[in-house]
Amino acid sequence: MFAYATLVTNADYALGATALARSLKRVSAACPLLVMAKPGTPGLDELEAEGCIVRETGKPAMSTAFQARHSRASQHARSPFTKGEKPAFHDPIDNFMKLELWRLTEYERIVFIDADAIAVRNIDKLFGYPEFSAAPNLYESLADMHRMNSGVFVAQPSENTYERMLERLDTPDVFWRRTDQTFLESYYPDWHGLPYTYNVLQYIFFNQPDLWHWPSVKVVHYQYEKPWQRDHPKRDLLAPLIDLWYRVLEGRPIPEDIRAPEQ
Repeated sequence: MFAYATLVTNADYALGATALARSLKRVSAACPLLVMAKPGTPGLDELEAEGCIVRETGKPAMSTAFQARHSRASQHARSPFTKGEKPAFHDPIDNFMKLELWRLTEYERIVFIDADAIAVRNIDKLFGYPEFSAAPNLYESLADMHRMNSGVFVAQPSENTYERMLERLDTPDVFWRRTDQTFLESYYPDWHGLPYTYNVLQYIFFNQPDLWHWPSVKVVHYQYEKPWQRDHPKRDLLAPLIDLWYRVLEGRPIPEDIRAPEQ
């Protein structure tokens, strides 16, 4: 049994997951969206009404010291984001809840997609990829090709894998610079590379327009600023992609072509 999965930890990501769920239905995805949700998060009833499978999910066991090192204030002080702005509702500690996915052993394979992403073409073939498959963290230059992005990945749930992950996760003085992403890159050093088109980070649109080829794009990932933010500092640069997200959310037709600024 296969499933798509995402993580929802607050009302903003519940809105994002709504758009993601609708995008998967629009492209006739073969499997439903499983929503791993922090208990009590607003908007979960609406996601169930969309046909999502909602599972309330706790955080992995983490020491107080570990949580202090990875708090929003600590992370932004030790490893500030210089390329874009993380919204105020983003809590880095919540990112580690993605690891709970490996406990969903009733599923043979799970394709995880961040709640700030949408599918614009069918991606069911990802269920045929091995664990651990992910696309590169490509958004500024080709120098980013060696780093992975955890916004889309293929996993095979296993309690043994989960236990080994927790053994490595919370070791004395460890600091995972980009939380789950850095951890997963370390845990799977030989990760299988997906084509970047399965996780097109939105900054490619204006930073690397030669790589923006609309007919090839499968997933658009709104890293850093979110399309639903009213105070979006890059709204003008990303206006076509923001319009795309709202079209998906509202069930309107999407453009036949979206051209990057320099094309």
